[in-house]
Amino acid sequence: MKNALTLLLFFVCVLPFGQKVDLPKGYQLIVEKSGDLDKDGINEKVMVYNTADSTEAGTIREIQILKKTDGKWVVWKKSRNAILKSNEGGMMGDPFEEIKIENGILLISFSGGSSWKWAYVDKYRFQNNEFELIGYSSISGKICEYWVDFDFNISNGKIVYKKDYEDCDKDSTIYKSEKEEFWQKGLKLNLANRYRKPIKIISPKNKYELYL
Repeated sequence: MKNALTLLLFFVCVLPFGQKVDLPKGYQLIVEKSGDLDKDGINEKVMVYNTADSTEAGTIREIQILKKTDGKWVVWKKSRNAILKSNEGGMMGDPFEEIKIENGILLISFSGGSSWKWAYVDKYRFQNNEFELIGYSSISGKICEYWVDFDFNISNGKIVYKKDYEDCDKDSTIYKSEKEEFWQKGLKLNLANRYRKPIKIISPKNKYELYL
């Protein structure tokens, strides 16, 4: 009897604090991360799933952010728009790379392409009761053609665009560089509405077409 009571107390005391997140029906877990996203001193969980649904672009992904409430993990925020689908990486396949939590910022990384390649990071911060997109950084291009660095601080509106032209037949691979800095304010994107529609920005000086 004593051993049975000890075992019962162990389950009552320990399990709620180590409780696993229930896997939604038909979902497959891709990655899980923990970190404090709202700066309350308590870690949240970030889960990325393959769902049971798909389109021509591949399997639909869902990101969930969970909070611990009364010893249980409860979905706090979620979105099916913030993670690219499984076939949206082009010839390189699945575009989803990873998620990180750094200093309360949620970073989501993607890459794709074929001979022309691209990679970028979305940066989200919890504010105004939403996970708002506060930054976007990308690199794209092709070896021996050109490479583009595009950095957008959405919080303050500053955009830095740099394009390096390459010629692999020359002694100096980069033979020309272009750079433009300008401001684009008022963009409002968050975890829930990301990718609902294309975002195009045209630079004022060189008329570069920038997409995010």
